[in-house]
Amino acid sequence: MKAEKKNKTNEMVPAKSELEVLKILWKQGPSTVRFVHDTLNKEIKTVQYTSTLKLMQIMTEKGMLIRDESNMKHIYSPLLKEKKTMGLVLERFLHSMYDGSISSLLVAFMNSGKSSKKELQKIKELLDGIEDKE
Repeated sequence: MKAEKKNKTNEMVPAKSELEVLKILWKQGPSTVRFVHDTLNKEIKTVQYTSTLKLMQIMTEKGMLIRDESNMKHIYSPLLKEKKTMGLVLERFLHSMYDGSISSLLVAFMNSGKSSKKELQKIKELLDGIEDKE
């Protein structure tokens, strides 16, 4: 299992498997290991229950999750904020794949042929809004 990386400001950037767990918890709210495990198997990939349990225990030790042990079934909640964490993940991706260049990322996205007309229109509106502010 890969350890999380820290960015320049020493903030925790979750590994891919940790991010998959966090995304489930952000979307569904506090959940049991069983629920997270079943969701992973249904939506993402096949994993063993013990692997999900161990990953969530490690994430708790790292301070990514908190575990409520007041009931028979332990309930896990994310301690990392979604918007901030996704920003850190994007920053790591941008630096590792495009040397930090947003324009290179956008060019690659536009050339991929996978963007819909609706997405392209939204990007154009965002760019127009930025130009209007300058």
